[in-house]
Amino acid sequence: MRLVNRRRVVQFVVGGTAAGLSLPASAHHGWGWAEDQQSELKGTIHSISMAPPHPSLQVAATDGQWLIDLGNPNQTERSGFTGTSAKVGDAIVVLGNKHKDKTKKHMKAVRITIAGKNYDMYPERIRMN
Repeated sequence: MRLVNRRRVVQFVVGGTAAGLSLPASAHHGWGWAEDQQSELKGTIHSISMAPPHPSLQVAATDGQWLIDLGNPNQTERSGFTGTSAKVGDAIVVLGNKHKDKTKKHMKAVRITIAGKNYDMYPERIRMN
């Protein structure tokens, strides 16, 4: 009987740890934090990061610096955007969904446009208002 109880405790601890570790990942991914309405942001690229879980850009706009999440690494690559597609100082137009919390300058891009070239991160989500 002790072996059965010990096995249940181990299963509970392992299951609880796995569930706890998955919370930040599930909170980061998805669109729940973003507005339904898409908007356009114009600015200048301040920095480029191609690091997982999502490549991202820091964009200087007239109202401050914005964090722009691109697609996951595979989506970003499929869009044609790579670490050499743009450089710091390039003008950019971002179409995407801003954070619901207006105090956060954070946006999830569905399309970025640099030098007249579109990079569609989420083509199925692009809505032309």
